Amino acid sequence: MEDESRSPLHRSIVITDTMARMYLFLAQSMDRCVSEAARISYPESEFQSNLASTRATMLEMLSVNQVVKEKIEQECNRVGSVVAAYSGKHTPTPAALDELKVERSVLKHKTMALSDLLAVLRAA
Repeated sequence: MEDESRSPLHRSIVITDTMARMYLFLAQSMDRCVSEAARISYPESEFQSNLASTRATMLEMLSVNQVVKEKIEQECNRVGSVVAAYSGKHTPTPAALDELKVERSVLKHKTMALSDLLAVLRAA
């Protein structure tokens, strides 16, 4: 009998869960730009540590698929650039806020899709 922790289904669950967590952290990084409550509720050093750890874990898991790994790296870098552009200004421009809202919406949809997929995989 195959070890359940090594089954393809289990690996798929772990990868999907990690990816959903990473997208959640990326979305929270954008939320922190516009919400003082979000910044206060989760200390910056702890937040950044968890984001970096989750990102590193995700990229390690995807090392077998360079195409997907590169897409995830690009997305993380893009979100990081949006956050840096927004938070680096005392009074962000309307364009910076619009870009932040668009990226946040994309992450929201991806997170919801991954959450649904995770539920299906766990029910299998």
